[in-house]
Formats: sequence, C-alpha cells, structure tokens
Amino acid sequence: MARFSPLMLAPPLVFAGFVALAAVGMYRDDPQGLPSTLVGKMAPALPADPLPGYPVATAEMVISGEVTLVNFWASWCPPCRAEHPKLLEMQAEGISIIGINFKDTAANATKYLTEDDNPFAGIGFDPKGRTAINWGVTAPPETFILDGDGTVLFRFAGPLVGSDYEQRFLPALKAAMAD
Repeated sequence: MARFSPLMLAPPLVFAGFVALAAVGMYRDDPQGLPSTLVGKMAPALPADPLPGYPVATAEMVISGEVTLVNFWASWCPPCRAEHPKLLEMQAEGISIIGINFKDTAANATKYLTEDDNPFAGIGFDPKGRTAINWGVTAPPETFILDGDGTVLFRFAGPLVGSDYEQRFLPALKAAMAD
C-alpha cells in the first residue's frame, strides 16, 4: 500500500501561490504605471545649469499659470528620438515644454537639437543625473505634466508615442488643460 507524504502537496500549493500572485498583479488599477511620489506635490527644482546656447529652464516657467510639461531626455536615448516629433508637434500647438537633458554631454545634446530642432522653451542641463533623482526619473524619456502653479499632476515613463501615449498621456494632458 502506498503511503501519502505531505511533501506531495508542496508542488501544487506553490503553483497555486504563483497563480494567486499573477491574478492580483493582472487586476491592479494600472499595471503599466509607475507610481510617482510627486503627484499632487510641487515640482522639484530644475537644474541650475543651462545647456550652453539655449534658453535656461527657470522656476518661473514652472509656475507660469499655464500647464507645462517637463521632459527628461538624452541624445543617446533611442526612445527620446522616437518621441521628438511629438514634442515638436505639441510645441507647435502652444504647449510649453521644459527639457531636462541628463547624463549626456553638452556637445551631443547641442548636436541633437541642431539636427532635429528644439521643442523646448527652456533647457536644464543635468550631466550627472542629480536633478533626475530628485524627480524620481528611472530612465529617459519621462514626462511630467504640471499645472499652472507647478504642482505635478501626472508622470509618464516612456516615449510619447503609440497607444500607451494615446490611452494614458493624452487623457491626462487634456484633463489638465481643461482645468
């Protein structure tokens, strides 16, 4: 007669645990979103250093009374290049965009903006990524929507392209502009 060992229950119980964790993860409110501790708070400081030859990003731009975007980018970043036409389009529509160039060289950033055009009203230069840390940026590109008094309304990690842009970023931008 075969004996029953409690260890025989271990594999099905471990599997059931993984299934439960996967189910919880799938039904979260926004499984693609990265939470930001800045939403609802005043935007952190911008870099003190400008990108040479370009208008400096100032605190006054953040509290201009108008919705403003803060976009973290780098010349070496392929997704930043993919979203660049969308930034130019938004700029042409009158949306103020502050660019923060980080972990880059001034020469490469200038070459990039010279070749592909400049969508930014002001540019901060953050070669060591210290400002990006204060903003909670994990990797470029990341874009923040700020209301007219400088409060962070929304954080979008990734390039402003495709269905994620259309389904998450655009509704947040439209809601901000409507207020």
